[in-house]
Amino acid sequence: MQHAVLSPDALGPTVCVGEILVEIVATSIGEGFRTAQPLVGPYPSGAPAIFIDQCGRLGARAAMIGAVGDDDFGPLNLERLRADGVDISAIAIDGTLPTGSAFVRYRADGNRDFVYNIATSAAARFGWSEAVEALVQQAGHLHVMGTALSMPSAREVIERALPIIRQRGGTLSVDPNLRKELRLDAAVERQFAELVAGADLLLPSGDELERAAGVTGEAAALRRLFERGVKEIVLKRGAAGASCFGQDGSRIDAAAFVVDELDPTGAGDCFGGAYVACRRLGLGRETALTYAAAAGARNVTIRGPMEGAGTRAELDAFIATTPRR
Repeated sequence: MQHAVLSPDALGPTVCVGEILVEIVATSIGEGFRTAQPLVGPYPSGAPAIFIDQCGRLGARAAMIGAVGDDDFGPLNLERLRADGVDISAIAIDGTLPTGSAFVRYRADGNRDFVYNIATSAAARFGWSEAVEALVQQAGHLHVMGTALSMPSAREVIERALPIIRQRGGTLSVDPNLRKELRLDAAVERQFAELVAGADLLLPSGDELERAAGVTGEAAALRRLFERGVKEIVLKRGAAGASCFGQDGSRIDAAAFVVDELDPTGAGDCFGGAYVACRRLGLGRETALTYAAAAGARNVTIRGPMEGAGTRAELDAFIATTPRR
């Protein structure tokens, strides 16, 4: 029994809704951007875009809803997603505002500082359209990233799309991914709680598990989330690996791969994209967890948030040649 909590890939593509950005990365270690410093980029980015790109790279059906500006950064993202097998038919091109951006700098302790331009960029300038309607009507799965909930446009599309996809027999996965730079009001918190409760699959990292459950302690959080109706929880533990928990009390642990970390941004998004793609393609939990761990680990070895997203063949080679903890 493979615990098939997600709809099969044949039902329709996995759709992700949210921000599409370019990322500029500081090459020096320190705090923030208050002094001049060397930068590299631009790289295609945005947590939902990284997630869906990894889905496409693995050969699963994948599609993105969002917007870019009519500038050089727009094609940078569109061409990458298209090349990696993502349906971009529902991505709008805004002629008045620039493509969204994220500047990131790493601190000595491994944490990151971000400076975002999302709310006043093209990233937030999309909504329900004929192209979005056409895509949603043939979708098989919806994936929601917590970062997208900072945008009213994304929240409205998610709210409208979910019942349509559910009616088709589709499923829902949620990655809390709540960044400290993105403040959520009470209405957004309610929507987040509703999405978590309705998730077939939840993909938290670290303390996001407790945040999603509203209680402290891993065991208590798992129990509360399953009581609310979540069917499967995959907890990303970084260098400590990952764990998959089922409603039936089952647990599978995966050891982390040993790599030299260059750029950790996007690791969790690649992990999630690989796991969802594998599960929808019919792979079992243990196999999917291995591919997900490999996708996240491989991505951190290359600078740029989605530059290390791997194909099935690339991940197979990585798994075969990379030691685990």
